[in-house]
Amino acid sequence: MISSAILLYVDPGSGSYLVQAIIAAILGFLFYFKTIWWRIKSFFTRKKKDDNTENHNVDA
Repeated sequence: MISSAILLYVDPGSGSYLVQAIIAAILGFLFYFKTIWWRIKSFFTRKKKDDNTENHNVDA
């Protein structure tokens, strides 16, 4: 019978680094897809021209 035991020790420093890397990867993917979604959304939507928001040069 062949049995192999895999012994894995993760010290607190390595464990916290692994957790930090996983969180950074998740946030990176979320930011990436948020940016893609914003580009797709802005492609299909147009800005409406509003005369009230335009800057007019008025001499006071």
